[in-house]
Parts: sequence; structure tokens; C-alpha cells
Amino acid sequence: MKLALIRRQFTATGGAELYLQRLVAALVAANHEVHLYAENWEGAPAAVTLHRVPVKAPRALRPVRFAEAVAQMMVPVDYDVVFSLERTVSQDVYRAGDGVHKVWLDQRRHYASWWRRPFVGLGAFHSNMMALEKRTFDPAVTRQIIVNSDMVRQEILREFGYPAECIHLVRNGIETARFQQGDRSGTRQKFGLADSDFVMLFVGSGWERKGLHFLLRLMGRLEKTDPRVKLLVVGKGKLPGNVPRNVILAGPMPQVEHAYAAADLLTFLPIYEPSSNVVPEALASGLPVITSAFNGAAEWLTEGVNGHVLPAPEDTDALEKAVRYWMARPEARPVPCEHALDLETNVRETLRVLEQVAVAKRDEANASVPE
Repeated sequence: MKLALIRRQFTATGGAELYLQRLVAALVAANHEVHLYAENWEGAPAAVTLHRVPVKAPRALRPVRFAEAVAQMMVPVDYDVVFSLERTVSQDVYRAGDGVHKVWLDQRRHYASWWRRPFVGLGAFHSNMMALEKRTFDPAVTRQIIVNSDMVRQEILREFGYPAECIHLVRNGIETARFQQGDRSGTRQKFGLADSDFVMLFVGSGWERKGLHFLLRLMGRLEKTDPRVKLLVVGKGKLPGNVPRNVILAGPMPQVEHAYAAADLLTFLPIYEPSSNVVPEALASGLPVITSAFNGAAEWLTEGVNGHVLPAPEDTDALEKAVRYWMARPEARPVPCEHALDLETNVRETLRVLEQVAVAKRDEANASVPE
């Protein structure tokens, strides 16, 4: 196959980029011809043709200008499949890894302070993103959609009425072996954690969206009632106020598998997350997970077996009850998971969708040729 892949930017630590790296490697290994369209991409494999998409525009217009530029560049080229990881207007398959922008704004508005709510979603950037998203989810523009959670599938059906039979669920995958090799004792020693401490873990940046402030409320309560409980925060962000003494700010950790090894429980309560990789990372590490119902990765969990899903992430009482459930069950680790966690399964299922689309396009082209 001759394939075009679209991704605006490449960052070495991004979950979508790791997914795309593995997909590209699999495509190249299978002797497919791969073309990448991006504003910038450092370290593209030698067997891949990189097409730089120059975009000069303010933030509010940049995604739209990129989508238009890519569409224009592809006009004279014939690809078997065009696969986009961005909201664009010239693709056969779109991976909705960022979820639905309108739903994110609705959630952000719901959880904002009363005085901020009228201002959430205002401005040209958000209106342009929603207009671009509407074009992307038009069946006349996009043949098939890949989602990484059923939550996002339902959002697309509800907001855009896209044909259900054209939406494919391909869950995220991670490097499972990496998360089974962490150093528990060394990492605990590094952060001053005792063997008797019960360590909750939070991993992520963009702390407002990912609900760190909900965890800090609980830690403020437990600081007085249960000094054994600690919260290890990995990542960077802006904290809303004072930090309780039982919270350890580790900053970014390139070898984050050591943080999982040091922990007893992952606590991650986003107000909107299409499907967070930290959930399968924790499960691969053997950790139970407490997350919110607004995280598509909550679908990995079986209640009381490998985690808990909180309908309201701000419910501190429910959070404490779930934490104490796992504190009382150290023998439950490592917890099981009925879903495949590995990245290879993710890549294989993605390739299947791309191949189906390529076959359908060839059949349509052959059917249109007069005998």
C-alpha cells in the first residue's frame, strides 16, 4: 500500500507519537510505502518520506491552516489510504485520539469556578476547532474513524450522528515489559518513602484537566488522620494553592516505570480524558486504579477487581472509600486485566482497519471503470 500519515507535530514523549512510531515501523517492515505529513518531525525513519507542511498563522488559525495546507498538498497525489491523527479535511481514516472538543469544553465549563464559566470556550481558537471538528466528522470527508474508547464513540454518535458501523474501537497499547521492570525499593528510598507507607501515584501534566486538585483535597484530609498515606505526583503543572506535607512532587520522570513500581495504587481523576495511557501502564505494573467516569480508559477496569470508577471525581468521600478498599487488600496486587495491554495488538488492529479501507477504495475504483 501507498499510505499517507498526518500528524502536525512530533514530540518524543507523546502517547500518540509512540503509537505512530510503532505503526510506521510495522508498515515499513511490511514493505508499504509510507509518507508523513507534518509541520515538523525529527527522527523520521529513513524508509519514510517526510513532507513538511509550512504553516504561518496565529494559534487560533493554526489547526485550520494546517488542515487546508495538507489537503492542498495531497491533491496531485494518489494514496491507497490517508490516515490522519489530526482534525483534518482530507483523509480516509481519522483516529479521534483527542476526543471531542465540544465535550471537553462542556466538562471544563461544568467544573470551572462560577465566575469563569461564561468565558470557557470563548474565542476564535475554540470556535475554529469546533468548526474543523464538524468537517472532520462528516462521512463525506472521512470514510472511517478509529476511537480508543467506547466513551468517545458515544460522544461522536451523539454530537455528529456519524454512522456507527464506520467507527472502530482500537484501544491504546503500551510497552508492557517496560512497566514490569521498575525498582520499588530504590525509588521509595529516593523519595523518602517508608516500606510501611501506602503510596498513591498520579502521573500526568495539565493538572487541572487531569484532576490533581481532587486528590489534593483528600490528601489534606488524610494528612491529619492517616500519615501512612502518601501521594507521589509525577509530571508538571500549576498547583491550586498549598501542597499538603504528604504530597511528594517528583517532577517529570523519563523512567516513569520506577514510579509505578514504588506505588501501591494509581489515582487519576480527569474531568475529560479520551483514554489515558496511565491506566494500562498501571495495570501492566500490577497496580489497581481509581479513575473517573470521564476517562475512556475506565473501560479497562472491573469494579473491585482491578480498580474503581468514580462517577463524580470531586466526591472526596467516595475517593477515600475506594482508597481504603485497596489499602485493606495488599494481597490483591498484582491485579488482573481482561484486555490486551500491548502496543502490538493496537498496531495490528489499526492495520486491519487501514487495509479494509484500501480494499474498499480499490473495489470502488474498479467498479467505476467502464468495461
